[in-house]
Amino acid sequence: MKVQDAMVKGVRFCNPDANLATVVRIFWEQGCGALPVVENGRAIGMITDRDVSIALGTRNAKAGDTFVRDVALPKVFFCLPQDDIHTALTTMRAQQVRRLPVVDNEGALVGILSLDDVVLFAEDRATAELTYTDVIDTMKAIYEHPDQARVLAVAR
Repeated sequence: MKVQDAMVKGVRFCNPDANLATVVRIFWEQGCGALPVVENGRAIGMITDRDVSIALGTRNAKAGDTFVRDVALPKVFFCLPQDDIHTALTTMRAQQVRRLPVVDNEGALVGILSLDDVVLFAEDRATAELTYTDVIDTMKAIYEHPDQARVLAVAR
């Protein structure tokens, strides 16, 4: 199974100069919790509802006066449409992210892959291309707290 088989196409995005009020409006209208950040036609980051909440809760600033460029992490993890779904899951596990922008070879946004979408393609058969175990293992790696991993290793 390829990323293009599970990704969502035609996704909304924002640019680094958008204010957080605009981002929150898009979250509300689209029923989503994350947006790719696109500049000059290329995906350069992601902003999540958590990023917005923490930024506004810690800065004593108005959403209309706070900009994506000041909040979104400058590092972006992504995948390509032709990547195997397991490659994308490996990236999600390693980076502890639930969503990946899907870009073409020039870095232009063509979709988004979320763990929520991937789970819909998983099957309860050992011979399936994507199994429940693949999804659960990814979720466990994403949600594992770094300190928890050390505690579990010591306890074993």
